[in-house]
Amino acid sequence: MNMNNFFNFELISKDKNARLGKLSTAHGEINTPIFMPVGTAATVKAMHLKDVEAAGAEIILANTYHLMLRPGQENIREMGGVRKFMGWDKPLLTDSGGFQIMSLGNLRQVQNDGVTFKSHLDGTKYFLSPKISTDIQNALDATITMQLDECISFPATYEESKRAMKLSLEWAAMSREAFEHRIGYGQFGIVQGSIFSDLREESAKGLIEIDFDGYAIGGLAVGEGQDLMFKTLDNTTKYMVQNKPRYLMGVGKPDDLIGAVKRGVDMFDCVLPTRSGRTGQAFTSKGQVNIKNSKHILDKMPLDLECNCYTCQNFSRAYLHHLFRGKEILGLMLLSWHNIHFYLNIMKNIRNAIEIKEFEKFEKTFLNKYYSGDD
Repeated sequence: MNMNNFFNFELISKDKNARLGKLSTAHGEINTPIFMPVGTAATVKAMHLKDVEAAGAEIILANTYHLMLRPGQENIREMGGVRKFMGWDKPLLTDSGGFQIMSLGNLRQVQNDGVTFKSHLDGTKYFLSPKISTDIQNALDATITMQLDECISFPATYEESKRAMKLSLEWAAMSREAFEHRIGYGQFGIVQGSIFSDLREESAKGLIEIDFDGYAIGGLAVGEGQDLMFKTLDNTTKYMVQNKPRYLMGVGKPDDLIGAVKRGVDMFDCVLPTRSGRTGQAFTSKGQVNIKNSKHILDKMPLDLECNCYTCQNFSRAYLHHLFRGKEILGLMLLSWHNIHFYLNIMKNIRNAIEIKEFEKFEKTFLNKYYSGDD
């Protein structure tokens, strides 16, 4: 008996390569394409989860690396899992910790069986293997678990990229073996290979043989630029199966999301909307707005006339400017709220456009306005 009968992806329709789908899980359904707000340490920074949900979020992401260090997976297990711990009753995805460990630089050492690293908090030494990473994510009770992979920086040589891709494939098999199969829970493999099309092909085909419940595309949005990212996506998605969800990790700006959906991607996550919100940067239908700019001091307009989020319906740019000039916490909250709503509304509009076979029309209309600037 297949224990993942209720973790199921339905490909509802396509508009060329853009896909409309529904992912059923133990904790609810996810309509794709979807953006996943990032709740690194079991919190979406500067936001109440009820507001994240009201903005249209159907799944959020939490970070294995940070949660294993603090408060620790056993404490979270004792509290009933990370979803119960943080008060989120919808699906949740945890990354494996690989990307964060890569960013530690000299504080980590990669071996064939895993990676040794020192905590950025207190220097304590840890060892993370594919099995340990998977066991931690099981303890966190993540709806979707990610395999442990080796993330390398960009640029990387062909040989370095090949070595990391093959190691990630080995770790994928070990992660899959360690996964605790439960009805409605799933695990994703991660395609690696930097910008090299033959390595991406080998990685994708190898992961399909292992037979994951979904497949992520890793190693992008690390400095290669949008054109090269899109080219790499073209050389990756064509080797991925149609009947499983596809997740582009760590992406990105609104035009990145639209371009990736155009190339057959279903799921996205990125810290950008909340991180930008906390620094006074808002995403709008006419591009980005720096609310700290003095030109907004007497601006009676909302951030975005086309937006129906709480921030845009209730506050002027002048008030938001005042909050940031005064370093008021409310400013961070209101811009984060707007940005999350803006991202999720883009995905809603994309789904509607795919359903009526007008994705290209939506893409052209949105990007023309987005690139026009906020003048």
